[in-house]
Amino acid sequence: IYQSGYLTIKGYNERFQNYLLEFPNDEVRYGFMSFLVPFYTGVNNDDQGFYIGRFVEELESGDCDAFLTRLQAFFADFPYELNAKTERHYQVVFYLVFKLMGQFTQAEVKSAKGRADAIVKTPKYIYVFEFKLNGTAEEALQQIEDKGYLIPYQADGREVIKLGVEFSAEERNISRWLNVM
Repeated sequence: IYQSGYLTIKGYNERFQNYLLEFPNDEVRYGFMSFLVPFYTGVNNDDQGFYIGRFVEELESGDCDAFLTRLQAFFADFPYELNAKTERHYQVVFYLVFKLMGQFTQAEVKSAKGRADAIVKTPKYIYVFEFKLNGTAEEALQQIEDKGYLIPYQADGREVIKLGVEFSAEERNISRWLNVM
């Protein structure tokens, strides 16, 4: 397919050992995605939004909004019977996603005045997450501040980002988030 000119190599991701391919036009793109991809790969169009590499790229680039939007879509895909409607449920899902991403992740990280729900470290950023079910994203950010969850990372050299994530038991999903760099 490459030699015939139907695909070109646009780039290569060494970390995931993936090639970025490009199509010469929309007709070729449609035919390839609709008919060939399902037969030659384990990825179908429905799964592409949750490809773990996209989660990694968003966190490593500091794009918290894209990451949390994708995670929101991920939560929306869970059958309602699997949701326990507890903060722990959401925390476990976050933790599993981070572990699958290969990121250095800690849950319930203890400090002098309390414990942060999750800490994620990438080469460029340190994310401090606080989750609230029956609370607000503002309250989560305030707790990060009041309890000094950022203090252990001040001398690290990476950019520290605090994220307050609010869940809705009714919606069984992330309802909103706030982030502060």
